[in-house]
Amino acid sequence: MGQLDGKVAFITGVARGQGRSHALALAAEGASIIGLDLCAKPTTTAYPGATEEDLQETVRQVKELGGHILAEIADTRDYEQVKDVFDRGLEQFGRVDVVIPNAGICSGAKTWEISPQDWQEMIDVNLNGVFHTVKAAVPQLISQGDGGSVVFIGSTEALKGAENISSYAASKHGVTGLMTSLARELGPYGIRVNSVNPTCVDTHMINNEFVYGLFRPDLDAPTREDVVGTFADTHLLPVPWIEPRDVSEAILYLVTESGRYVTATTLVVDAGFIVKS
Repeated sequence: MGQLDGKVAFITGVARGQGRSHALALAAEGASIIGLDLCAKPTTTAYPGATEEDLQETVRQVKELGGHILAEIADTRDYEQVKDVFDRGLEQFGRVDVVIPNAGICSGAKTWEISPQDWQEMIDVNLNGVFHTVKAAVPQLISQGDGGSVVFIGSTEALKGAENISSYAASKHGVTGLMTSLARELGPYGIRVNSVNPTCVDTHMINNEFVYGLFRPDLDAPTREDVVGTFADTHLLPVPWIEPRDVSEAILYLVTESGRYVTATTLVVDAGFIVKS
């Protein structure tokens, strides 16, 4: 028996990285998955976007666990696309219990050097897309009348600022504001709303030349090996970054019986980053 048997989770950005990890973690506990991903490269990122093959690999792995999944290509910046995928998942699975607006990007520059177009894409994906996800799913959570859980994916930068990625930090601060506001609104319905706020997670979002350059500006073309020590120096624990599964485990705590009285919290999984910095 899984902790989420009979439950359904709606997760964005499921093709790879954290999103795939969250889908697999919840499916392993018995949840059916409604998922979507852009499966294309955003204009501003220094790393490639997920692919349709990545999305199908997530589907394969969920099914390999014995789970059920509906996963489609959709852009979280477009509310109608998000709602259409959610509605098809609802038609297939009949309900929703967990909502995880996971899709996000990271890019940046000095604040005054960020173009209006680049700023807009960051806000559109990391904040507007998150709003579209909860807007699509929350009415169903309320109408079911038996609670539920929303978990936003924040960041340590949702709780503090950071030079060279102000657009990212601003978008994630917005997620924190949305989370605490929604928690106030949904508490009377027994629906809990939280965020998990990780330090750097070992995914494409940090494994790219832009982020490596932020940590080793003294090198012309730093590699992963060049930045391991610098990443580790930002933490109290001697690790350069955490794994996607570490975020997924925190989500499991929040959406299962263990977290039944936890709401409106920013659950930090940061190896001591905020305290040290």
